Parts: sequence; C-alpha cells; structure tokens
Amino acid sequence: MKWIYVIAGIALYIKMMLLPNPVSEMSSPEVMVAIVGETGIPNAVSGIIFRNRLYDTIFEVVVFTLSIMGVRYLLSDEKPSPTIRQFTDQPSIVLARLGATIAALICVELMLRGHLSPGGGFAAGVAGGTAIGLVAITSPAEKMEGIYKRWQVSKLEKLSVLVFIVLAVLTLGGWELPLGEFGGLISGGSIPILNALVAVKVALGSWAAILLFIRYRGLL
Repeated sequence: MKWIYVIAGIALYIKMMLLPNPVSEMSSPEVMVAIVGETGIPNAVSGIIFRNRLYDTIFEVVVFTLSIMGVRYLLSDEKPSPTIRQFTDQPSIVLARLGATIAALICVELMLRGHLSPGGGFAAGVAGGTAIGLVAITSPAEKMEGIYKRWQVSKLEKLSVLVFIVLAVLTLGGWELPLGEFGGLISGGSIPILNALVAVKVALGSWAAILLFIRYRGLL
C-alpha cells in the first residue's frame, strides 16, 4: 500500500513540474480592470469576495457560525472556572485598552471603507474581535456578560447572518443595487452592506466565543 502512495506522489510531482498549467487568455491587469468595472469599487478583492465568488462567501459565513455553535456545544458540559486570570497591573491595563481603542477604530474604518481600500468585512470583524478580547482581559467578567445580555448581542449576531444570507441570495439571483459613483463611500451596489454584515457577524461571534472561554476556562 505504501508503494501506491509513493508512486502517486511521484506522478503528481512529475505532473506539476513537466505539464504546463492552463493560463487564462486575459492577463492579470485585464482581469483586475474587468472586476473593478463590474463591481464599481476600487478594491478588487472585495469585489471578488462579495460578487464573483459570493456563493463561497455565504458558506464561509455559515462555517464561522457553526464554529461558534461548536464552541458552545464543546463547553456546555463543563463547570464554570472558579478563577479568572486577567491583567492586574496598571501599565498592562492601559496598554491593552489603548490597543482595544485602536483595534475598534480600525474595525469601523474597514467596515465602512473596506470596499474602497485594502481590507474588508472579515478583517474588520477580526479587528473588532481583537478589541473586545483586549477589553475582556482587563474588565470584570460579570460586566462583559451583562453588556452582552443587555444589548442582546446573540440575537444581533443571528440577525446579521440571516440578513447576509438573504441579501446574498438576492444578489446571486440577479437583484443588484445601483453601483453609484466609482470611489464613493456609497458605491458598489450591495457590496458595502455585505461587507458591514460580515464585519458585525465576525466581531459579535468572536465576542460570544471569548465570553464562553472566560466563563469555562478562566482565560482566553
């Protein structure tokens, strides 16, 4: 059986080294120009994610949602940790909260302008989750839990997923908003909305996972 694997590996190596790869008739600059023209935004990456391969992006959002549900399921049988490890020295707290402020500002910038500059919804969500995590390790766990429940963050997270899927399906079905003025904040049709929904989903989902790990493991 091992020889079959060895032969298959050698054959694959020969294929990659000797056989030519199929090359598109369009050059890279032409592809970029075509994508930018079709989407109406200068960030071609966001155009690809939220238009050309929107079908894949839908399942990426669903997979992230399932991962958060998996964290809840994994920790559901555990007992809450009696101790929670957090920063206690003032310099570390100040630096962590300063970093949280910067990360939150980056989150808002990428969420609103990710279709115009490098970045996007996933990057914005990661920045937002980082900000929440830095605040969580410098604040009482009860306070973070209270804010999460008071603002019904769990419902907002689920709502953002549902709205994203509905809008994405409509877009795939041929319904599109006007592209607007190229380079403007309100441009690219539904791409800025999808971008913001992904950012909200990833940030709030990260918040849920952070609270669960703090509650049951005592640390992030």
